[in-house]
Amino acid sequence: MFSLHVDTAKTWRGGQNQVMLTVLGLRARGHRTAVIAHPEGELRQRLPEGPDFFPIVPRTEIDLRAAWQVSQVLRQLAPSVVHAHDAHAVAVSALGISIAGSALRTKLIASRRVDFHIGANIFSRWKYRQVDRFICVSSCIRSMLIGDGIPANKTTVVYEGIDLEKVNVTPPIDIRKEFSLPHDALIVGNVAALVPHKGQCYLVDAAARVVRTIPEARFLVIGDGELAETLQQQIEKLNLQRHVLLTGFRSDVLSLHKEFDLFVMSSLTEGLGTSVLDAMARERAVIATRTGGLSEVVINGETGTLVPTGNPDALADAIIHLLKDSARRAQYGRSGLGRVHHIFNAERMVAETLEVYERLVDTHPARDNAYQAVVD
Repeated sequence: MFSLHVDTAKTWRGGQNQVMLTVLGLRARGHRTAVIAHPEGELRQRLPEGPDFFPIVPRTEIDLRAAWQVSQVLRQLAPSVVHAHDAHAVAVSALGISIAGSALRTKLIASRRVDFHIGANIFSRWKYRQVDRFICVSSCIRSMLIGDGIPANKTTVVYEGIDLEKVNVTPPIDIRKEFSLPHDALIVGNVAALVPHKGQCYLVDAAARVVRTIPEARFLVIGDGELAETLQQQIEKLNLQRHVLLTGFRSDVLSLHKEFDLFVMSSLTEGLGTSVLDAMARERAVIATRTGGLSEVVINGETGTLVPTGNPDALADAIIHLLKDSARRAQYGRSGLGRVHHIFNAERMVAETLEVYERLVDTHPARDNAYQAVVD
């Protein structure tokens, strides 16, 4: 199976990590892969050097120059499938396939990682009609797509995965020394882009309540984004400078996870939450909001605690409860690690992704119908 993967992001988030795991996992199984990505992006920097990389950057969603470049790559390579990993990648891939012409027998697959509704504009509707199969990272996203008019038989769920071998060999960092924290600090971690739907403003409000009860609590918010300045102003307004630290982007997140006493995901919307998977793989207890795919990852009362979205009081209560109960945190951590091993591992993710490719390329009706009975 020969697959071409398209990702347009310059930054590094959970989606780019999943692209890399998919590409490397397919190559390890003996399948050829090629990649179209930003030439200066984090994905390009982290992928091994190789001939099958094409630096193409769409400047807008409808970038005909980039689409023409993609069409030339398609004509040159003639891959069995094009796997688009973000919304702009779907656009440039759909246009590229259209320009390349009907002689190209490539199938278009789109990963859907965000629990946002499909845009109502004409181009958005057109590009998604060109997709032969959607890989949804959670059942929540699949239901949303079907509600937006995508046929159910064009969707399937493949949970994202964690490279457990990498997790196991990544050493921890002395987080208290790294950030000049007290030796007895109880550390609450959050790893996410600093954007509105990640809900860190509610976590900062919750922190103000937590530290009144547990003064040794410290909050590390790891990530960068448009809300960095706004969140810093909120921290200063609440006099939390000693208790809440914005670390910025860190490439050593897995090492930091191991030293958290508790991991919190405060999102308002979330497709699945690979940062939560990282925390569980590091045997950390998790508090997450009850939104999107997070409730498919975190089992309330078993691997962590689920709280309502946009509710700093509920968030604070859950944090205080778990910071005071080290035995419960350890129990949640062990259960979370087992869940990641069983369900959210990279090998399973790659195998199921490959199965989607193979079933789509093999158009034998009996096999396709049998497959659809499974995914529905």
